[in-house]
Parts: sequence; structure tokens; C-alpha cells
Amino acid sequence: MSNYLVVGSGLFGSVFAHEAALRGHHVKVLEKRDHVGGNIYTKEIEGIQVHMYGAHIFHTKMKNIWEYIQQFADFNHYVNSPIANYHGEIYNLPFNMNTFNRLWGVITPEEAKAKIEEQKQATSLSGKPTNLEEQAISLVGPDVYQKLVKGYTEKQWGQSATELPAFIIRRLPVRFTYDNNYFNDPFQGIPIGGYTQIIDKLLDNELIEVKLNEDYLGHREVENDPDTKIIYTGMIDQFFDYELGALEYRSLKFETEIKDVDNYQGNAVVNYTDAEHPFTRVIEHKHFEFGKGNSGKTVITHEYPQAWHRGDDPYYPVNNQRNKKLYKEYTELASEEAPNVVFGGRLGQYRYYNMDQTIMAALQVVHREFGD
Repeated sequence: MSNYLVVGSGLFGSVFAHEAALRGHHVKVLEKRDHVGGNIYTKEIEGIQVHMYGAHIFHTKMKNIWEYIQQFADFNHYVNSPIANYHGEIYNLPFNMNTFNRLWGVITPEEAKAKIEEQKQATSLSGKPTNLEEQAISLVGPDVYQKLVKGYTEKQWGQSATELPAFIIRRLPVRFTYDNNYFNDPFQGIPIGGYTQIIDKLLDNELIEVKLNEDYLGHREVENDPDTKIIYTGMIDQFFDYELGALEYRSLKFETEIKDVDNYQGNAVVNYTDAEHPFTRVIEHKHFEFGKGNSGKTVITHEYPQAWHRGDDPYYPVNNQRNKKLYKEYTELASEEAPNVVFGGRLGQYRYYNMDQTIMAALQVVHREFGD
């Protein structure tokens, strides 16, 4: 049987390791952090499962992926219904009839559609949108844009909306129903007891060896073996020591604290859409499991977008034309110089994956490797 070295114990690497071991292959997993799970890692604090690297709500349209993940945890029926706070004004997300009623006092879908069209017609825009601001206003008008899009997006990307490309917002989710469910996916929920248990179960096999606090790139010459295939889930540009230049990412900072109250904000996720608050959202973790946790205590996390510099944790790829071209060049370099390496996951494939897409991508690699 072949040996595999999996770099990174996030969802992609752990799914692959699990499936490889089921087929009798020996797998070593190297994780540079002091815990498994990558960014879906959860930790119990005050009886609350805390999402240590930002809110993770599992949702998918793919029944096979939903059935796959449920092998490793029972899921509750949590529905993602974030709210927006704009200077103390509260709005429902995604943009729906509750949002439009709060903005304009409209009641029927026809009234809302007419108001949006009136807003769009009142702008001086003409021709094809040339930046994100023009694109957003052309889709929903200035009121929604100013209160619910502009500040949040500029904080998220660290740039003025007039400097961001229009294609970042190809569409905005506008719904003419009184429905606060953010996702349209039929399968949605949160694992009861957190996400870390899923990774633990995926890696629970005598053929899998897990080593924490191990930076593969720091001593790859020790780990590399001509008889071992590598599944690499880190940054593809870093793997090649930025030989062709650095891809761009956005980073995040999380500030988590315990509050001596039972209920801090009344919702799991509150987005702060004005420019004055430096964070984009506040997460109150106990609401993911409907208030489960120690009485009189809650745990909140402020999430701050940040510029990425080498050495920072990368969270979001910056999908502009320059980076798409550079990533393609790295994939060509990989095929020439690293034929024994499979690059996977959000960083290895330089794309924004939801959790279900990550699992699907890992299973596709499994199929290519093992043909079943």
C-alpha cells in the first residue's frame, strides 16, 4: 500500500486522510497549529462550543455531502439568520421584505420592487458598472448600498468600494419574502458538540499518525520520501517559496471574551455595516446551539478584517485578474516541479470554498487517487 503525507488537518486534509486509511493506506498528518481542525476548530468554553476562527454554518445543496458529514456528528436545525447593525438601526439579512419594510415602510413585494426600481432610476449611473459601488447601486439602489453594503465591504477588503472591481458583486441576494434564512440550501445546521469532534473521528484510525506543532515547510527535506505522495493544503505560493511572486490574501483577527450575562446580543451573528466600527461582525456562540451553555455566561467574538502579510494566517484569497493569472502559473510550475504533490483546499487551490465544497473537492481527489 502507498504512503501519504497530508499537510494540514483541516477539513480537506482530514477527509482525504480518513478515506485513504479506510482503503488500507498509511497516512501521516502534519499540523503546524497545536490542534487539529484548521479553521473549523471549536473549543468548549463555559459549556459553549466556540468557533475559534469565525462562524461556520454547514449548508449544502448536495444530499450526498450532507449524508457524508452526518456520519461524524449529529446536526441541529440551526438556520443562519444574521442581522445588520447600522448606527444602531437593525436590519434583517439577506435583503428581504423585513429589510425593505424597515428601510421604507413598504409592505408588499410589489411596493418593494417599485421602490428599488425607483432608487435605481434616480441614480446618475449609465453604462456598464466600472467598480463595486456602481455595480451594487445598479442592483439594489443607494439606500441598501449605503447602509448595508458599503461600510461592511470596504472593511472586509480594506479598499474603497470605488477601487474594488465590479465582479466581486455579480449579484446581491434580494428576496421578496419575509424570510430571514440566509441560505437557500435545503440542508443546513450546526454539529451538536462542535466541529472538532468531526475531525477527531475522521482521523481516528490506527493507520493515521497525527503530529501537531509540525511545520512541514520548515523541514520538508526530512519528511519528503520518494515513496510517499503529499497532499498539501497550505498556500501554493509559499510551497514554492514565492518563486513567482506572492498571491494576495485577506487576514482576520479574532478577539474572544467571556461576558457575565446570559444573552449578549440576541443573535448568533450581528454584522456591523457602518464604517465607524472597525470590526465586521460580532459572534455570540451559544446561539448556534440555541442557548446551550453555562447560565449567566456567554462568549462573544469580535471579527476584524486585516491586511495579510507573510507570516499572518490567510483566510480569503483575493480573486482579481492578477492573482488568477499568478495562480495559474503556480499550477503549471507544480505540474513540472512537484508531480508527487496534490494541492488541495482553500489555500492549495486558491479559491473560496464553503465546507461542503471542501469535502466535495477532497472526495474528488480520493476518486482520482483510488478510482472508486
